[in-house]
Amino acid sequence: MSGVPVDADEAALRDAMAAALRRLEALGMNRGSTGNLSHRLGAGMLITPTGMGADLAADDLVWLGNDDRLRGRWQPSSEWAFHRAILASRPDLHAVVHAHSVHATALACLRRRLPPFHYMVAVAGGDDVPLVAYHTFGTEPLSQAVAAAMHHRDACLLANHGLIAAGATLERAMKVAVEIESLCESYLKALAVGEPEWLDAAQMAAVIEKFRHYGRTAPGG
Repeated sequence: MSGVPVDADEAALRDAMAAALRRLEALGMNRGSTGNLSHRLGAGMLITPTGMGADLAADDLVWLGNDDRLRGRWQPSSEWAFHRAILASRPDLHAVVHAHSVHATALACLRRRLPPFHYMVAVAGGDDVPLVAYHTFGTEPLSQAVAAAMHHRDACLLANHGLIAAGATLERAMKVAVEIESLCESYLKALAVGEPEWLDAAQMAAVIEKFRHYGRTAPGG
């Protein structure tokens, strides 16, 4: 970290983020320097540096303050603005994953949202995964559009670009990203035959409600 001391919690977070990048690469969700991820840290965020991929070391990650202060050897990802916009608008979220995964990107290039064709679409917090209109990467219009789309969702597709997923933890953000990519694959395969039947609003609302309590222990458990 160029001589800047790092506490144990930050060091562990850096290791976890570097491991997450390697996993995205191993899953084929990112290749080379495509995609990026961030995590809230203090009055700012840790974020992947621009132009670097899964081979980066934990100390290559950059800390970008909310006041634009920079700590690290490299420049932050060119997409830092939408990471900041999501974290600023959603205090319940702490990690953001951006991927150019094949199936989510293919659907985004068709300029189609992911509709409620399967109950697991609710993993993103609603009855669809919205599509954000195309804007040049790294621009303020893209950041504003992403923040709006993510106001009530934990994932969105970027037209002609890729996928964003977020979560209260890095583990959760990764889970959402992987699940949405898998759902996009299933949806595209279904479209090769015809438009699948969609679940209605009441059916999706029931799933979303069940997800609110899924995996939690019983009182006193």
